Amino acid sequence: MTIAAGIWATAVSGPHMAARGSAVDGFEAVLLDARLALIGPVAPVPEIAIVVFDNATLSVPAYAAASNRALIAETIEALTRAQPKVIGLDVVLADPGDADIDARLATALSQVPTVIAAAGSFADEGRISDVARPETVLRPQPAFADVADVALVNVSTDPTGTPRYIPTVFATDNGVEPSFALSVASNALEIAPNVGAGSLDLGGDPIPLDIGLNMPLRLIGPEGSIPTYSAKDVLDGAVLEELAGKVIILGFTATAFGDRFTGPYDDSVPGVEIMAGAVSQMLGGETLRRDLATRRVDAGVTIGLAVLASAIVLIFPLSTGLPLALGLLLCWGIVVLWVFSTGIWLSAAVPFVGTVVPIAAAAGLRYFIEKRRAARGAKSLEALKQFQSPLLAEMIAEDPTFLQQPTERTLSVFFIDLSSFTLLSERLGPAGTQDLLKSFHQVTAQAVEAQGGVVLNYMGDGALAVFGMLEDDQNSADGALRTSFALINDLGALGQGEFTVGCRIGLHYGDVVLSRLGGDRHQQVSVAGDSVNLASRLLEIAKAEGAVIAATDVFLDRTNAPAPRPADHIKPVQVRGREDGANVHFWRAQAAVSC
Repeated sequence: MTIAAGIWATAVSGPHMAARGSAVDGFEAVLLDARLALIGPVAPVPEIAIVVFDNATLSVPAYAAASNRALIAETIEALTRAQPKVIGLDVVLADPGDADIDARLATALSQVPTVIAAAGSFADEGRISDVARPETVLRPQPAFADVADVALVNVSTDPTGTPRYIPTVFATDNGVEPSFALSVASNALEIAPNVGAGSLDLGGDPIPLDIGLNMPLRLIGPEGSIPTYSAKDVLDGAVLEELAGKVIILGFTATAFGDRFTGPYDDSVPGVEIMAGAVSQMLGGETLRRDLATRRVDAGVTIGLAVLASAIVLIFPLSTGLPLALGLLLCWGIVVLWVFSTGIWLSAAVPFVGTVVPIAAAAGLRYFIEKRRAARGAKSLEALKQFQSPLLAEMIAEDPTFLQQPTERTLSVFFIDLSSFTLLSERLGPAGTQDLLKSFHQVTAQAVEAQGGVVLNYMGDGALAVFGMLEDDQNSADGALRTSFALINDLGALGQGEFTVGCRIGLHYGDVVLSRLGGDRHQQVSVAGDSVNLASRLLEIAKAEGAVIAATDVFLDRTNAPAPRPADHIKPVQVRGREDGANVHFWRAQAAVSC
C-alpha cells in the first residue's frame, strides 16, 4: 500500500516538476488566492505610478472626440513636462492611423524614454516549462518602433484566468526579446538586465525566476493599490508634480477598453495594473519565489507525506491513524502558509492531492481489515464463552492482561455437587448421564450468572463459582445465597418426575488469590486460598449433616438480606485440614425446596 502511495504521489508530482499544466493547477489557483487573501496586499515601490484613460477622461467631450492616438500623444506631451524616468505604454499601436496624428505621437514618444507594447499569440498559453515562444507577434507601426523600445506585454495566466507569471524574455523570430515589464524596469534603472536560469539581476537583490525564465507574480492588492491617476488630471496639469521622476505605466481602463483579469482581491483587474505590479516587483518590490528548488521540495514532501500518512493509517487503529494522517497534512498546510508569508510559493494542491488519495485508500483498506478483525474477534469471543463464563470471557476480550499477575481479592466462594450421582449414572447410562451433566452445567451457569457470579470450573458433577469478582463485592454474598436456593429448585425439576436430582452447596466468604494457570498458549482462570478449601470442605460436612446448603457465619455476616428461610440448625464443626473449626448454618433439602 505504501509503495502504491509513493507511485501515486510521484505521478501527481511529475507534471508539477516539469512545470506542465495538469488538473491540479486549478485547485492550486484557488488555494493560492486563499493565501494571498490571508496574507493580504503588499506595498508597491514608491517609484511606480499608473496613468489611465478612464471613463472620467473619455467623458470630457473634447477628449472623447479626439482619436485615441491623438489623446495618447497629448497625454505623453503633458507627462514629458514631469520628466518621468520612463513611460511604459501598454497599448499596441499596430494599425496605421492618420499620418499627422501618428507623426505627432512619434514625436511625443521620442521626447522621453518610452517602451511600447507588442503582443504575442501562443498555441499553449498555459505552459511555462519552456521560454515563452509566440507563434506570431503583433508589433507597433515602424514609425513608433523607431523612436521607442518595443517589448511583448503578454502575461501567463492559470486555469482561473488570474495572471501568475510574467515572462522575462521571449524567443521570437527576431531572437530573444525582453518582456514589457523587464524593458520598463531596465530603462528606469538604466541597467542592462542579466537573466539567468533561476534569477534576474537588475543591480539589486536577485529576483527569483521559475522554469522557463518566468517571474512568479506577487499580486499587490485590489485595484488602486498602485497610485493611479486619470489622464484627464494629467491633461489639466493637476498631478504633474506628483508624477515627477516616476516610472509611469500608461494604458486604458475605460469601459470596453483594455484587458482585464480576475484576481484574488478583485473580480476584475485592469491589465495596466498587473503590468505595473510586475514592474514594481522588478524595481525592488515584494517578490515571490517559485523555482526548480521549491518544486523539488513540493515533490519530495508529497511523496514523503503520502507514504508516511498511508503507513500511519495502516499501522494505527482507524480512529487514531486517520486523524493523525490528516493532522500531518494540516501541519504541512500551515507550513506552506507560513513560508508563503516570507515570499516562498510552495504548492498546497500537489501535496494535498498526492496525499489525500493514499490516505483515503489506506483508510478504506484499514476499515476492511478492522471489520474482518472485529468479525473474527466476535466469533472468537463467542467460542471463548463456551469455555469460560461469558462475563469473564468479555472481560478478557476487553483486557487481555486481566489477571496476568496473581491478585488477592475478598470474594464469596460457591461450591456445588450433585448428590447420589453414582447411583444416578448407573441408572441413566452413559448417554443419559452426559445429558444430565450438560443440563446441570447449563442450569448452574444460568443461575450463577443471573446474580453476577462467575463459574470458574466444572468438575464432573460439581462446579466452582465466585461472586464479586467482576463488580463490587458488597452484595456478593446475597447473590450467592439467592443462587443456592434457586438452584435447588431448578435442579429438582431436571428429573421431570422420573428421578430426583439433588445437590449440596458450600458457601464461604473470605480472602482468595485469583490468577491464571497454564502456559503461554493455554491458560485458565483459577482461584485458590484457605477460603476456597473451606468452601469445598463444606460439601462433605453438608453430606454428613444431611443438608443441601452449608454456609459459614462469616458468609452470612456479609449478607444484607435474610435467607429465604431460616437455617434448620447451626453448629460448630471441625473442618478437615484446618486447625480452627467453623460455625456453620445448615438447610435441609425438604425445607429448601419448599421455600
